[in-house]
Amino acid sequence: MKRRVVITGMGIVSPNGVGILTFLKNIRSGVSGIRHFPKLTELNFSCQLGAQPEVPETLQKQYFTDLELRNFNSNGILYGVMAGMDALADAGINVAEKEGEPLWDLGVVFGTGTSGVEKFREAIYKLDDGNVRRLGSTTVIQTMASGISAYLGGKIGAGNWVTTNSSACATGTEAVLMGYDHIANGKAEQMLCGSCSDASPYVWGGFDAMKVTTFKHNDTPKQASRPMSASASGFVPGSGAGAVLLESLESAQKRGATIYTEVLGGSSNNGGQRLGGSMTAPNSKAVQKCITDAIRNAQITSRELDYLNGHLTATAKDPTEIANWCEALGRKGKDFPYINSLKAMIGHGLAASGSMEIISTVLQLQHGFVFPNINCEDLHPEISELIDREKVPQEEIEVPLKTAAKASFGFGDVNACIIFRKI
Repeated sequence: MKRRVVITGMGIVSPNGVGILTFLKNIRSGVSGIRHFPKLTELNFSCQLGAQPEVPETLQKQYFTDLELRNFNSNGILYGVMAGMDALADAGINVAEKEGEPLWDLGVVFGTGTSGVEKFREAIYKLDDGNVRRLGSTTVIQTMASGISAYLGGKIGAGNWVTTNSSACATGTEAVLMGYDHIANGKAEQMLCGSCSDASPYVWGGFDAMKVTTFKHNDTPKQASRPMSASASGFVPGSGAGAVLLESLESAQKRGATIYTEVLGGSSNNGGQRLGGSMTAPNSKAVQKCITDAIRNAQITSRELDYLNGHLTATAKDPTEIANWCEALGRKGKDFPYINSLKAMIGHGLAASGSMEIISTVLQLQHGFVFPNINCEDLHPEISELIDREKVPQEEIEVPLKTAAKASFGFGDVNACIIFRKI
């Protein structure tokens, strides 16, 4: 028998709000964190918009010492450490003493797509100038893929499994699934799970070159990200981090911890870049299988789902995603669950998207609401043929939610879906 797993702590560093209370307020109100970046104009980007958390130096110093911040140039790690430490504090768990034993029953799975791109660029210039000795002692730990989990593991004193996963836009959702499995199988009591992504032209530039980002709203950034809209023209690149503290139900009850929701289970798979799937496009059969396998693993029926947090990136693939949900759930029209996309407010956070969107999912379950689908006044006609307009609310609605699904799909034909239930 697998052990039951719950969420007892959360942390978020998002373009439209740093900290759970601010983020909650802003998603309820439909506040956008997307803005124009003059640097992208200087670099001749087609999409001159982005979404980046605002983290003043005074706030950074609450998480890093002055020594750590010296020559520190990896904002993805910064966001991830902030979100992770906030989730730990929210769960009421103290870090291990510096001279004490590690926390043997607490581990970390924290994902990223690319790490320390700006630091790596800085290092390249120094190397090209023949200044290798000026790179400093932190270049490696800021640019290695596992830098984020290494920083968090050290700050916490985590003594269990500490690792980094990377599965493109499915990274955050996959990280939570990995932590869930570890606890459910009795290998840990607590796992800090999440993902982060750097804010940098050198991360976003490749997507601009692929022409998958929008170029039509450089003067109107708040209207730029338009998931499920007929006038959607591509995504807005974003960044940030989200983190959850997963815990066995027994441990949470023993501690008297606040329980936000239960993780019922989930699934991850790959479309094999077959049957229409490719490095950049999803295999619909695999997407549907991921959803149905997640429902089966969670031991529920599709009829029990009240709400879906979609991947929905504001590209031409949005109608295909809705069709896949309909096929997998066997539900459409008025029978379809409520659905929304956080990307309308914070852009596409890439590797960080799944974890930030999981936070928004849990908050909606906890408080009984569905946040608005801003910029979707013109629902795509292919979507309106499949599901009822009221299932894609444009204003916040208050509704009791019991069971929710969050899915993420990414480059490489990777898929992940996780099921949550309010208890």
